[in-house]
Amino acid sequence: MKFTLSLTAALALTAGLAHAGEPNPAMQAYLGSEIMPWAHDAVLIDAIAAQNAVTHDYDAARIEALDQAWRAEVGAAATPTIDPVLHNAASDFLRDRVMASGGAITEVFIMDAHGLNVAASGVTSDYWQGDEDKFQQTYSVGPDAVHFSEIEFDESSQSFQAQISIPLKDASGAVIGAMTVGVNADMLM
Repeated sequence: MKFTLSLTAALALTAGLAHAGEPNPAMQAYLGSEIMPWAHDAVLIDAIAAQNAVTHDYDAARIEALDQAWRAEVGAAATPTIDPVLHNAASDFLRDRVMASGGAITEVFIMDAHGLNVAASGVTSDYWQGDEDKFQQTYSVGPDAVHFSEIEFDESSQSFQAQISIPLKDASGAVIGAMTVGVNADMLM
């Protein structure tokens, strides 16, 4: 029954979207009222800045190796690549945002300047987001960019969701990373 309700809501909402990147009013309103008030919290910005200091010289081969290690660890008992991303103050902060949303937020994660996960509310299916629109249409575009995805079934959160992605900036206004928030499709109705 829940699957049918979610599918019906997803189809109804999708009908109102011409294509990815074109938000409906509910997505725009949710971004402004529920995400932006905490989106640039110091715990998130500090975590991205710290990781950027470590990963600034990573090349494509290193990023690919880390992404492959992450993917191999999803669902495994030992998760040395995943654990540092899930067990830090920024991830605790993101999990608190998910809990406070009352089911509206299905997942949230932040990325560094390469599109590598820095912190996440839960395990994502991959470590490197740099090859996806959620990163390419925000980080590379500029400080005021916003990317709204189409509604899709997300394997990580096991729900129909739309993703709202924005660049994250440091105190000077320079873009240092990005954030993606998965929003339950039912909540956008």
